[in-house]
Formats: sequence, structure tokens, C-alpha cells
Amino acid sequence: MGNSVYLFLMGQPAGGPGQSNPLITFLPLILVFVVFYFFMIRPQMKKQKDMNNYRNSLQKGDKVVTTGGIYGKVAEVKDNYVMLEVGGDLKLKVDKSALIKDPSDIEQK
Repeated sequence: MGNSVYLFLMGQPAGGPGQSNPLITFLPLILVFVVFYFFMIRPQMKKQKDMNNYRNSLQKGDKVVTTGGIYGKVAEVKDNYVMLEVGGDLKLKVDKSALIKDPSDIEQK
């Protein structure tokens, strides 16, 4: 009697260990991962790819905004950095990864 009560509480039939299908057991976990991929991971990867394309297509004269909120115009483009004209004779050497967007995107909204 003690063994059958224990198996009943564990959710298994008293005849032996559970023979449930492993696919059905992991189906909710698989569905959560699929939903997570399509709503979180995939859009973030697309956004990252678009940002890399934007940074690689920068040219002299383009207007940009840095992650720190500095607006400037590209004076020179190198492999890993750009020189920004931010006003007057002031130029800043900024890493390309610090450039987040084109100010024209802000003006259109």
C-alpha cells in the first residue's frame, strides 16, 4: 500500500514507472524557445545587422549621433573609428561602435 500511494503522489501509475513520450514532456519548453526566438532573438539580430551595415557605409559629410548624444558630421572614416566635426574647429575621434543613428531618422518622426 505504501508503494502505490507514493507512486500515486508522483503522478505515475501503480503498474510501473511512467512511459510518457519525451516529446510531449519537452513540448512546452520547445514552444517557449521558438516563441522567444521569433519575438526576441531574431529581431535583435536583424537590428544588429542593420546597425553594422549603417556603420560600414558611413562616408565623409554624413551626419551622425553618438551613444553619448553628441551630434556631428563625419570628417574622416577609418577602419575602427571616425573623426567627427562637432562645431567650430573641434573634432572628436569616435569609435564606430559608438555611432547609433542618423539624425534624419529623428527628424522624420
